[in-house]
Amino acid sequence: MERAPLFSLGTASTAIRRMLLLFSGLLILVGLCSDSPAAIAHGLWRIITEPDMLITDYVALGGQGAAFVNAGLVMLLSVLLLQLCRLPFSGVSIACCFLMGGFALFGKNLLTISPIPLGVWLYARCQRQPFSRYVYVALFGTALSPIITEMGLAMRGRGLLTLLVPLAVGMGIGFLLPPVSAFTVKVHQGYNLYNVGFSAGLLGVLLVAVLRTWGFVFTVRTIWSTQRPVSLAVVLFAAFGAMFAAGALASNGDWKALRRITRHSGRAIADFVVLDGLPVTLMNMGLLGIAGTAFVLAIGAPLNGPSIGGILTIVGFGAFGKHLANCVWVVAGLSLMCWSAGWSLQEPNILLAALFSTGLAPIAGQFGWAAGMAAGALHLAVVTGVGGLYEGMNLYNNGFAAGLVCIVLVPVLEALKGDQAE
Repeated sequence: MERAPLFSLGTASTAIRRMLLLFSGLLILVGLCSDSPAAIAHGLWRIITEPDMLITDYVALGGQGAAFVNAGLVMLLSVLLLQLCRLPFSGVSIACCFLMGGFALFGKNLLTISPIPLGVWLYARCQRQPFSRYVYVALFGTALSPIITEMGLAMRGRGLLTLLVPLAVGMGIGFLLPPVSAFTVKVHQGYNLYNVGFSAGLLGVLLVAVLRTWGFVFTVRTIWSTQRPVSLAVVLFAAFGAMFAAGALASNGDWKALRRITRHSGRAIADFVVLDGLPVTLMNMGLLGIAGTAFVLAIGAPLNGPSIGGILTIVGFGAFGKHLANCVWVVAGLSLMCWSAGWSLQEPNILLAALFSTGLAPIAGQFGWAAGMAAGALHLAVVTGVGGLYEGMNLYNNGFAAGLVCIVLVPVLEALKGDQAE
């Protein structure tokens, strides 16, 4: 007779919604405990009003309190928008909301992300489709929010144009993203988990090229905190440990289920909640979060806005394609390439590349460890060179680079696999 779990998570959709609301509250609580209300208010004002192109660490720009309050509010808004659309919460919901919260530590804020979903809503109206069909594109598509900030700063002091130009640009981006994203997923065939990062990169390249033609000069800077606060490490390990424990208790410690999740390549669409259930998904997410945090600390890198944002993104996609068995080889290949080039994993661009290269995890899951290492190595080479195409205006720089790697690598791997089958 099967033993009943120590506690029940309830229906998956309801449990996911509550978990996302709880994590949003945790981020806000961390922020409120970090600084005074006056410091948080001042920091939020700086976050909203200053350029936020890649890489802008909100912890360094506005302070730890403001950065985490902003992250919690952006994640909370994402959860409420999904609830407003009356969509069932699943693995993609977790991936989306954790990504939104993560990037709200280095590039996204409540003000500048708003016009893009409005543009997606307008596209849905023109197509006579419900907005809920495109809501995930609307949220993921906020990758291009730094362009909206740049437009606002360029129009500063010009009356209504200060508001209307950024609004029009953001809505235009949102209007274009759904059809472009639907096409790009066919290009990489689901091997790039950051599909909207690829499509946003393509739009960003075109838009920045047009603006350059008109003489627009983009602000280029890197803001990067080098601090490693012990308190944040404790919070992260505790949160991910609790996540793992909740899944383990709800599944009666079914460790075999955690191992079974590795049978999936991770190729999109791989919703682990649908495929294996929420308890084992939570265990997978918690394990990835612990491993990601340990990796950052082990290489001596800082725990700042971008690095924690990368960790949260990995955790979120632990419900939608990532597990240790397909992530580790990609990071290993990137690390080996980094060592061969004489670079340091602690460098801002390299650290983010290491964390976000896991978007190529399905390649390792589908074609094996050697292919995964090759993908990671190529990713490092590509991602360090493509950022200049859109001057840091695409926050998902790694998603764009991963798409380019897929275009070249996947056909070769499929051809070699076909030859071996013969």
